[in-house]
Amino acid sequence: MAVKVVFLVVFFAIMIGVGVYSRKHATNVGDFVLGGRSVGPWLTAFAYGTSYFSAVVFVGYAGQFGYKYGLSATWIGIGNAVIGSLLAWIVLGRRTRVMSNHLSASTMPDYFGKRYDSKAIRIAASAISFIFLIPYTASVYNGLSRLFGMAFDIPYEVCVIAMAALTAVYVVLGGYMATAINDFIQGIIMLFGIAAVIVSVLNGQGGFYEAIGKLATIESDVPLTMGQQGAFTSFFGPDLPNLLGVVVLTSLGTWGLPQMVHKFYAIKDEKSIKSGTIISTIFAIIVSGGCYFLGGFARLFDTPSIHNADGSVVYDAIIPSMLATLPDILVGIVIVLVLSASMSTLSSLVLTSSSTLTLDLIKGNIVKNMNEKKQLLCMRVFLVVFIVISVVMALDPPTFIAQLMGISWGALAGAFLAPFMYGLYWKGVTKAAVWASFACGVILTVSNMFLKFIASPINAGAIAMVAGMIIVPVVSLITPKMKKEKVDKIFECLDETVVVHRRSSIEE
Repeated sequence: MAVKVVFLVVFFAIMIGVGVYSRKHATNVGDFVLGGRSVGPWLTAFAYGTSYFSAVVFVGYAGQFGYKYGLSATWIGIGNAVIGSLLAWIVLGRRTRVMSNHLSASTMPDYFGKRYDSKAIRIAASAISFIFLIPYTASVYNGLSRLFGMAFDIPYEVCVIAMAALTAVYVVLGGYMATAINDFIQGIIMLFGIAAVIVSVLNGQGGFYEAIGKLATIESDVPLTMGQQGAFTSFFGPDLPNLLGVVVLTSLGTWGLPQMVHKFYAIKDEKSIKSGTIISTIFAIIVSGGCYFLGGFARLFDTPSIHNADGSVVYDAIIPSMLATLPDILVGIVIVLVLSASMSTLSSLVLTSSSTLTLDLIKGNIVKNMNEKKQLLCMRVFLVVFIVISVVMALDPPTFIAQLMGISWGALAGAFLAPFMYGLYWKGVTKAAVWASFACGVILTVSNMFLKFIASPINAGAIAMVAGMIIVPVVSLITPKMKKEKVDKIFECLDETVVVHRRSSIEE
């Protein structure tokens, strides 16, 4: 217990220390929200990766999908690395940085408002962001608190409140720069922590080959492969269609999430984008691939402690049960690992939500004349408000973590992904198409919460994203176009000639 407490005290002290140090980088709105658009590749890449992977992945998704799909769940981690990191940086990174700077856009709703010349679109995007980031935040609290309960026997409510208070302190003090520096520290902990946990858990099962052999003897209870042995060690697992749904949601979904795309707004220069692409992808392979690979052995820890009285599986209890057998020092490392992942995600979520609400909804709409000082104060107040709301929701959450994340990611990415990506590349996207995508993502996700016409909220989210990618071009072709001179002015930043050093370009 002493080891665990020491780890936590040191961790908390570092986080708060970084917040205090970063105060000098948060004296105006641009610095508080974007770090002055001068954040280097390592900080940006780690900020992207640590915002991507949290307790939701490590405790919720790794446990649930590892139990359902066995070792084939590792494909989710590979998809996260290739689609969610590598391709996201290649397709979105550079254009997002150039166009958001050209439009002086600080948030995703601000980008929508200026790209499509619509105040109403900006306000709607802001409202969608604020509403649907709350369930995601609650899911992060939920996953982390379960792990704390296993290690310290501390009540769930105390864990949630303490974690929320710490996040509020360092984000309110230092803004984006504080979250970026802390994300870098937390990311290093995650890299070493996940490697140590995988080695220790497999050693506890007699080693890698012994663990594979045990897993291969377990009979599948999945309808498609009922009674079959070896399904949980097969290449594509026992349920490929639903596995693909998870890959799509957790990989492609990042392209439309405000807190993820926001990282591209703040990156420093061209070289940083190239380096950040490589760093972010390697980080995702190790962390996400490692989490799902570890979860693939969940069936080896199928004890009564992970089942309800009616026999149903408590997915969020699988990973904590798996880790309960580790030595105390490793449990301490795991706690700091998951705490790191969760704190970074939380800080990104609350900063995105408060800045969106202040800059896109209140400024110029509710409060007409809002100077820099008032904007900073308003953002800090809403940081606290957002955290309080998400804590209240986390204290009485739905049945399991993945449901919360599926709802949030499905609505946000379903609404935003298509108009954001198409808007970076295609001049022909219309305002009507943007509204259609917003409506599709929100209505499909929310209606499915109550009517459950799609059994899995994960698949509902994936379908919402794919639907948006089809709806936007179709509606754009049959609805009135934006004025050509306005669109040309928006895209002129991509045709501008710049002079670069020979070391940065081989162009003659």
